[in-house]
Amino acid sequence: MSAAAAPSISYKVPTRRHPVLQFITQQPLGAGGLIFIILMAVCAAFAPWVAPYDPLTVDYAAQLAAPSWQHWLGTDSYGRDVLSRIIYGARTALAIGFIASLVGSTLGAIVGVVSAYFGGKTDLVIQGVMDVLLSFPIIVLAITVVAILGNNVVLGIDVNLIVAIALPMLPRVERVVRASALAIRELPYVDAARAAGYSHTRIIFRHIVPNVVAPYLIMLTAFVAQAILAEASLSFLGLGVTEPTPSWGLMLSGSAADFYQQAPWMIVFPGIAISMGVFAFNLFGDSLRDWLDPKIKL
Repeated sequence: MSAAAAPSISYKVPTRRHPVLQFITQQPLGAGGLIFIILMAVCAAFAPWVAPYDPLTVDYAAQLAAPSWQHWLGTDSYGRDVLSRIIYGARTALAIGFIASLVGSTLGAIVGVVSAYFGGKTDLVIQGVMDVLLSFPIIVLAITVVAILGNNVVLGIDVNLIVAIALPMLPRVERVVRASALAIRELPYVDAARAAGYSHTRIIFRHIVPNVVAPYLIMLTAFVAQAILAEASLSFLGLGVTEPTPSWGLMLSGSAADFYQQAPWMIVFPGIAISMGVFAFNLFGDSLRDWLDPKIKL
C-alpha cells in the first residue's frame, strides 16, 4: 500500500504597497489636501498657459465687471482679470511659503540638534534666545522684522520678507526637534558611539539627524500654511509684496476695500484662495504627522 501523498501547503507572501498608496488609503483627507496642493502648484508653474489673461494688463473698459463667461471671477478696479491674478498669486504664495518654511524649519532643526546634543551652557544660551523669540506672536515678529529690514527683491523674490516670515518659525521648530534629539541622545547606541571614539559630527549625522527627520518634515509642511497666511497678512498691511505683483493678500487691500459693496468678488475669491491653500496644507500636515507617528499607527 503506497503512502498517502503529503498535503501541499501554500504560503501567501504579504505584498507591500507603495508608500504613496498607503498614505492615500490610510489618510484620505490628507490625500485630498495633497491633490489640491499639486493642482495649485501646477497652476502656478504653468500660469502663462493656464491664466486666461495677463494679470498686469489694465482694461479700463472692463472695470469692476461682474463674473461672466468673459471674466469668470470678474475684474478689479483697474479692469484686471481676478482669476488670472489669483492663478499668478499662487506663484507668490507658494514661492514665499515654501522658501520661508524651508529656511525657518531647517535652521530650527539645526539649532535644535546642536542644542540637544551638546547641552550645558550651549543649550542654556540657545534656549534663552529661543525664549525671547517665542515671546513674540508670529505676525508681530514678522511685522517688526520686515519694517526694520524693508524690501530687498532678488530675482523677483523679496528676501527680507522671507527672513521676516522664517524667523518666527525657527524657535518653534527648534523646540520640537530638540525634544526628539534629547531622547535620542540618551539611547545606548549613542553612548556606544561616544565610547568608540566617534566624532561629534559623525554621531550627529549618523545617529541623531536620521531620527529627527520625521518631526522636521511634519513641521516643515505645517509651517508652509502659516507662511502663506503670514505673506498674505503682510501684503494686506502694505509690508509685503507691492503692486503690481499679483498676491492674494494684496488683492484684499487697496481698492478692494473701497469697492467691496459694489464688487464683492474682489474680496471673496482671493479670500477663498487663501483659505483653501492654508486648509490644504493643514490637512496634509496633520495627516502626515499621523502617518509618520508609530504610536498612532499602533
